[in-house]
Amino acid sequence: MEVTSNIVQFNIEKAKTGDQVAFTFLLDFYWNEVYGFMIKRTENETDTEDIAIETFAKAFDKIGTYNSEFGFNTWLITIAKNVHIDMLRKKKLLVFVENNDKINYANTIADESSSAEDELIIEQNLAQLLLCIKKMKPAYQEVIQMRYFQEMSYQEIANQLNQPLNNVKIKLLRGKKILAEIISKT
Repeated sequence: MEVTSNIVQFNIEKAKTGDQVAFTFLLDFYWNEVYGFMIKRTENETDTEDIAIETFAKAFDKIGTYNSEFGFNTWLITIAKNVHIDMLRKKKLLVFVENNDKINYANTIADESSSAEDELIIEQNLAQLLLCIKKMKPAYQEVIQMRYFQEMSYQEIANQLNQPLNNVKIKLLRGKKILAEIISKT
C-alpha cells in the first residue's frame, strides 16, 4: 500500500511538470474509480464517459493547484461531481431553449429544405473549419478527422492507431480544446 502511494505521489509530481507518461499512469490508475463513481450517479454510460474524460482533462490542466494534503482520488471525484453538475445545468438550459423553440415555431410552417445561400454558408464554414484543423499538430488532426469526419468510435480509433483507449480519449479532448482556441482566434 505504501509503495503504491509513493508511486502515485511520484507520478503526480511528474505530471505537474507536464510529463505525459505520468498523466497516462494517473489516468489508468484512477479511471475505474472515477468512472465507477459517476456511473452510479448518471446511470448512463455515454454521459459517464464524457464526464470522466472531462474530469481528467480538467485535472491535468489544473494539476498545479492540487493540494497533496488531500487524496488525489478525492480531488478527482470532486472535479467529476462539478463536471456532472455543469452537464445537468446545460441539459436543463437546453430543454428550456427547446421548449421555447417549440412555442416560437408552433404557429409557423418551416421550409426544411436548404436554400442555395444556406448551402454556400455551410460549405464556407466547413472550409474554414478544415483550415483551422490544419493549424493543429498532426496527431490531433488525425484523431479529430477520424472521430468527426470518418465517424469512428473511440475504440476503432484506438485500434487503428494502436494506442490505449484512454490515450485516444485524452488526445481527442485536448485536440478539441486546441481547435476551439484556434477557432476563437480566427
